[in-house]
Amino acid sequence: MPRHFKPDSLKSDLLIPYLLQGLLLITVITLAVLSAWFGDQLQQPVVEPQRVLSRSLLYVIAIVIFPMTNLIRYVQNRLNETMPLSGQAIQKCAKNRYLLTCLISMLLIVSVDSFGLIMFYMGDKTNTLYIFSGLSVLGLVLYRPKLSEYTRLVEALSEQKTQ
Repeated sequence: MPRHFKPDSLKSDLLIPYLLQGLLLITVITLAVLSAWFGDQLQQPVVEPQRVLSRSLLYVIAIVIFPMTNLIRYVQNRLNETMPLSGQAIQKCAKNRYLLTCLISMLLIVSVDSFGLIMFYMGDKTNTLYIFSGLSVLGLVLYRPKLSEYTRLVEALSEQKTQ
């Protein structure tokens, strides 16, 4: 019979993923603000047709990254629940696995922000920079660490250990 964990006791395990999310949010916002303020000197304008093609391609990639991240996160969560325990305590193993899952999904989403920086340095206006930064912030909120996912993982590992 699986042990039932109280969400309050598990919430403290999510401190590192929440700190990573906060750090990445601050990084995205800081890069956008610094680029808008000081980026004019660093811009290397590219001819308009090439810039439009690059922008369109990066928008398509950004649009694909969101559902791909969702799929990867789903697969990782299922693998986390079904992979055998590696001799560690249940909660420590779950904490490490979930941290890796959150880190991968957050890094995939933050890569969208780099598209805005690339386009800005290619000579695009700040609108493109803000759109990609906004998408990145939205993704960080959507793919934040979730207590329900973590609780399900801990309970699945607990059930696995009792079998």
